[in-house]
Amino acid sequence: MQIYPTSFKERNVVFHKLLMLIFVLLFSNIQAQLPMKIPPSLKKGDTIAILATARKNIDDNLKPAIDLMHSWGLEVVIGKTIGLDDNQLAGTDEQRAADLQQQLDNPNIKAIWCVRGGYGTVRIIDLLDFTKFKQNPKWIFGFSDVTILHSYINQMDIATIHGAMPVTVAKATPETIESLRKALFGESLNYEIPSETANKLGNAKGEIVGGNLSILYSLMGSNAQIDCNGKILFIEDLDEYLYHIDRMMMSLKRCGCFDGLSGLVVGGMTKMRDNDIPWGKNANQIISDVTKEYSFPILYNFPAGHFRDNRALIFGKQVSLEINKETSKLIFE
Repeated sequence: MQIYPTSFKERNVVFHKLLMLIFVLLFSNIQAQLPMKIPPSLKKGDTIAILATARKNIDDNLKPAIDLMHSWGLEVVIGKTIGLDDNQLAGTDEQRAADLQQQLDNPNIKAIWCVRGGYGTVRIIDLLDFTKFKQNPKWIFGFSDVTILHSYINQMDIATIHGAMPVTVAKATPETIESLRKALFGESLNYEIPSETANKLGNAKGEIVGGNLSILYSLMGSNAQIDCNGKILFIEDLDEYLYHIDRMMMSLKRCGCFDGLSGLVVGGMTKMRDNDIPWGKNANQIISDVTKEYSFPILYNFPAGHFRDNRALIFGKQVSLEINKETSKLIFE
């Protein structure tokens, strides 16, 4: 038999519990809908820092990047990790974390440019304190292993820029360089490219998030795991076995990433490898196979990733994705 509260006191307690539950649900919904913070656009005279969060950079190769920043009217500070050598890494975890922490906290540094990818950023992410950064966000930009920072910071509702890094500037296309400048200086950023026959046609809107597929896969189950719900997901990768691509895509599927996804943008799947016994599908065909049961639009071969034409993407910003038979558009709102 169901027992209901009979006294005024009991009804009052139940009433207040219901009010508290409603408040928690409303507050949680408001929190989930908080707008993404867009860091202040750069302006002439601002100072940016170049540093290493992962693989070492011991070569004298930064002049093209520094000259580029100077041509935009920006000053450049070189982080303490540039030139450090700890086997594959740019110094110890503590040294890399301290360098990034200093630039995160320094109010005179208006943007942080990660010098290169490789591996190692995941080893320092839990050593960092983002308290001051959250109070005064600044642009963090790069790609590849920098995906860890993208995903972690986007979870704080702060936007980041997926784009060229200092070591790639010398060989980057003019379109790559110009897109990075527009993203940093707050100018309109829109792309229109010829459509591929493999595309899944349609339109979608949402925040664009993502990065390197291998890194996104490695973050599953952590506090930096990507949130795909209602998002436009961008993925790219380099030098992976094709069956690895299948495994990572299946993992994203099984963790529910595709269930609430609004759209998918596939960048460069560069220098893919196969076994002696072929897998039987290329990277784009694998992605198509894993996602075939979903209705969201898919844009293949977008110019971003591990190659010269690496257009900037502002992760966390609202975009419109329009995929037609002739052309496809990615428009930042």
